[in-house]
Amino acid sequence: MYKLIIAILFSTLCFSATAQRVSIEAYIVQFKDIAINEMKRSGVPASITLAQGILESENGNSDLVKKSNNHFGIKCKSNWSGESVTHDDDANGECFRAYNNADESYRDHSDFLKNNQRYGSLFSLNPEDYQGWAKGLKKAGYATNPRYPDLLIKYVEQYNLQQYSLAALNKLPDMDMAKSGDVKDDVPVAAATENSILVNDNVVLAAEPDKIISINNSKCVFVKKGTSLLAVANKYNINLNKLMEFNDLDEEGLLTNDQFVYLQKKSKTGEKEFYLVQAGETVYDIAQKTAIQLKYLLTYNNLNAAVKLVANIKLFLQPDIKLVAGDVPDKKTKVHLVAPKEGLYSIAKVYNVTILQLKEWNKLESNDLKIGQQIIVSK
Repeated sequence: MYKLIIAILFSTLCFSATAQRVSIEAYIVQFKDIAINEMKRSGVPASITLAQGILESENGNSDLVKKSNNHFGIKCKSNWSGESVTHDDDANGECFRAYNNADESYRDHSDFLKNNQRYGSLFSLNPEDYQGWAKGLKKAGYATNPRYPDLLIKYVEQYNLQQYSLAALNKLPDMDMAKSGDVKDDVPVAAATENSILVNDNVVLAAEPDKIISINNSKCVFVKKGTSLLAVANKYNINLNKLMEFNDLDEEGLLTNDQFVYLQKKSKTGEKEFYLVQAGETVYDIAQKTAIQLKYLLTYNNLNAAVKLVANIKLFLQPDIKLVAGDVPDKKTKVHLVAPKEGLYSIAKVYNVTILQLKEWNKLESNDLKIGQQIIVSK
């Protein structure tokens, strides 16, 4: 009986400790805004800051973080006059900086890199070059682990941390609708109503449904769900078949969603390099938002029209230099976008193929996959 009680208590303690452990995803959500603000202030890429935070702090679960709020493993050094704690690292009882909160740790991390001559060359790199930063940190002596750059790069790519650097640079793609006068920057996202449509955090007002606007140099109008395509064609004196062709539609009838309807052929490429997928969006939705012909959007991303997209992955809006203009994807080839926590085994099981086939078709040297990675699942 005594042993049983001890076993139950031990299991309860273990469960409690596990339940309190912070996941990488939760860590990113908690600290992404701080990383973005620090990038704007200091120039240290948000993607690198978050990757280092994940690695150095065990995504907020390390003993050092719990007793000192030190997320980056920065040691005291001779010029540190603030609070400190001792912690076993390369040697026993080393001196580490201590902070009142995580904000102070993130700020000191930025200043530590910015004000240290040994890291000076990093700030001449393109702030989007997370690989260069990762390798440069190791070269400058930030860490002794020979795999340090690879680990940072892995976290950036696996958890799409680059999006936070792009956010700091104001490079997250938008529809550039401001030039048409139909976007009001001072309208908050929460102000979206039944008379508006949300496009990448911008509320595009549709109070004037007859007004012709321009997206990616293509004229269009905002049309509400349930509107007849024939009515739109007649209203703007456009042949119905042409209107369907302009909008990548195979069947006439009533529109099933609020959307932009184009009055001329859409462009072959986007104004931005990529688009960040929002939850629930289809490839067609994005083709309409970005004014790109659907077949080209599919080609640039090696996708088929039926693919289910994962939120927060990038869809390329411009061709790879290896693609020839006018190419269309092979409809016999199926492509799967890797979702969080998916592996080769689970994907192979879904499509009734072998792991060896997946690795051969995709020229994979290991079983590691990235969220949003495009995997060929049939030949």
